[in-house]
Amino acid sequence: MVVLTPNPSFSLTIRVEVPRQPGRLAQVLAAIADVGGSIGHINLIETGRTTLIRDINVDASSTEHAEAIVEAVKTNSPVKVLEVFDRTFKLHQGGKITIRSKHPLQGQDDLAMAYTPGVGRICTAIAQEPEKVHTLTIKSNTIAVVTDGSAVLGLGNIGPAAALPVMEGKAMLFQEFAGLDAFPICLSTQNVDEIVATVKNIATVFGGVNLEDISAPRCFEVEARLKQELDIPVFHDDQHGTAIVSLAALINALKLVNKTLPAVKIVINGAGAAGVAIARLLRQAGATTLCLCDSQGIVSHQRSNLTAEKQEFAVDQSGKLADAMQEADIFLGVSAPGVVTPEMVRSMAADPIVFAMANPVPEIQPELVRDHVAVMATGRSDYPNQINNVLAFPGVFRGALDCRAKAITTSMYLEAAHAIAALVSATDLSREYIVPSVFDPRVAPAVAAAVIQAARQEGIARC
Repeated sequence: MVVLTPNPSFSLTIRVEVPRQPGRLAQVLAAIADVGGSIGHINLIETGRTTLIRDINVDASSTEHAEAIVEAVKTNSPVKVLEVFDRTFKLHQGGKITIRSKHPLQGQDDLAMAYTPGVGRICTAIAQEPEKVHTLTIKSNTIAVVTDGSAVLGLGNIGPAAALPVMEGKAMLFQEFAGLDAFPICLSTQNVDEIVATVKNIATVFGGVNLEDISAPRCFEVEARLKQELDIPVFHDDQHGTAIVSLAALINALKLVNKTLPAVKIVINGAGAAGVAIARLLRQAGATTLCLCDSQGIVSHQRSNLTAEKQEFAVDQSGKLADAMQEADIFLGVSAPGVVTPEMVRSMAADPIVFAMANPVPEIQPELVRDHVAVMATGRSDYPNQINNVLAFPGVFRGALDCRAKAITTSMYLEAAHAIAALVSATDLSREYIVPSVFDPRVAPAVAAAVIQAARQEGIARC
């Protein structure tokens, strides 16, 4: 396995006391570089007569690599290490989100309007006209980010408390990219009935529900039941966010190789929530030849005990992933690290497209097949073409809430994907630029507009 590129998720700050002599800082930086650390900001903290105290930010590729960097500074440079901060842990101290008042309480008048007795008038208005809850409370701009902690990132079933940092992060993204107020709801149950009942009982507060990190096949039933039983949008981001962005990237990748979706053979490795949702959306978009694989190989009619979702995509062919990839035009991986070899990529059809989206370690390292693929994408931010759900879910919910859609539908997924793809112009499109940056300010508004248009065409928008 190729060593991963140093990245901010394993960054640290090393506070050092440096002799105030020419060349001493250079020796520190050389020691860091010699063990593969990527140097970021260097800040002067304190100036003394004979020494300087500096903070040096360094990206590492793993916890072990970070430890090796610190040891190199201690042993191979003329400085005293005063303190080491893990920047990711420091960012999470005390949590990443908070709740703030929109209006200051500067006197008795403000208090009388915001709370008792004035608030009683608002309560009465809503009791008399329930629809006013959307205009007189936070409901119209608030998302519940719900998990049971059973499928968190690539970490697995780590439980609701350990899932909370991810849900806080999701809430940050909703606010930063779409101006939506989101709150993490981490449930201490993995029972479908209890999850559904809990979400239904708290739905009064929220304008939409974002399901997150719930394992398959339970996630399919939870989503289906909540969609049926609630009158607000429900969206499982691990399914549909991944599918929307994958389709958007694929629309543009196919332009580069002069192929069309109905004409290509697509292999999807990973038959959980993301893999099934991608397969379903690609079918709706026009794909005709799909081969779904899981840890046992091709999802085939010959296999027994397939889930209903796998039966939906079972094919006559049987064999391993390597068999499926022969003469395939496209490989989409939402599975596990290192399951694809260079030989398997070389067995694909001419101008292959490879989306290796397992995170943090992809199905195959891009460096191993750079010269053998037409287009390569991953789920990582340190390679070109990051397939990142943040391109989809903020705009999807922004649009759904703005038009008060009753649900989020396949038509909305398709329109959202095309809206994302359209943001990459023909002149900018290249093998290393098939989707816009997550920081492109056009993304969320474009997706929201597409979702609103689709909702109105389907007749499910309420405003």
